[in-house]
Amino acid sequence: MTFAERYGKCAVVAGASTGLGAAFARELAARGLDLLLLARRGDVLDALAADLRGAHAVDVRTAAVDLGAPDLLGRLRAAAAGLDVGLVVYNAAHSHIGPFLSHSLDDKLRILDVNCRGPLVFADEFGRAMAARGRGGIVFMASMAAAQGSPLVATYAASKAFDLVLAEGLWDELAASGVDVLACRAGATRTPNYEASQPKGKVPLMEPAAVARRALDSLGKRPSVVPGFVNRLGDVFMTRLLSRRAAIRFMGKTTRRLYAR
Repeated sequence: MTFAERYGKCAVVAGASTGLGAAFARELAARGLDLLLLARRGDVLDALAADLRGAHAVDVRTAAVDLGAPDLLGRLRAAAAGLDVGLVVYNAAHSHIGPFLSHSLDDKLRILDVNCRGPLVFADEFGRAMAARGRGGIVFMASMAAAQGSPLVATYAASKAFDLVLAEGLWDELAASGVDVLACRAGATRTPNYEASQPKGKVPLMEPAAVARRALDSLGKRPSVVPGFVNRLGDVFMTRLLSRRAAIRFMGKTTRRLYAR
C-alpha cells in the first residue's frame, strides 16, 4: 500500500509557508497527495503552491489563516470544505526567547493559542472524520525542549510538552480506529525562524527536508520520533543519563550561551 493509499488523497499542512512546513508540503506532494496549505502569509503560500503544482501535478489549495485566532475552527472548516482530509501536519509554532518575566502575558498566551489550542482544534476536527472513516494520520511538531523545563523558552517548551503528551495519548486512543498519530521531537533545524533568532556559536543543524521525511516515514510505527542520530544521542544523554535537575541546568546554560546579548 502506498503512502497516498494509506492516508487518502488530501493532506493539510498548518504553518506551511516556510521552513519545516514547506518541507512537509514538498514531501507530501512528492508522495502524491493533494494539499491544503495554511499560514498567515497568503502570498508566500501561493508561491509555494504554484511550485508544487508544477513539480508534482497535484492539486494545492491555500488559505491565509491565523492559527492562534479565536475563530480558528470556523476558518478551518471554511478552508477545508469539500475536502476528504486523510492526513494533518500541525507544524505552526510561536515562541519567544528571553526571561519569562520579560515578555507580556499576551505574548505568552499567544504561544498557548498557536502551539496548544491550535493542535487541539485540528485533532478534534479532523480526528473525528478520520476515525469514522477508519483511516488517517496526524503529525504534531513537538520539540526536544519538551522533555524537561527549558529556561529562556519556558512557555514554548511547556507548550511543546503539551503537544508531545497529547500526540502520545492519541496514538494509543485512535489506533483502534485506524488513525496514526505521531509527535516529531525536532532538534535545531535550519529554518528561517531559527536563523532569525541569531544564535551565537554553532550547534548541529538538521535540514527541514530530512526532518519532514523522517517524521512521515515514522508515522504509524511509533508514538514519537526524534529525527537525526546526533539528536537521538542528545536525547539519551538528557533524559537517561542526567538527573532532571541537571538536564534543566544544562538546557539553561546552553540557551544562555547561544542567546547572550
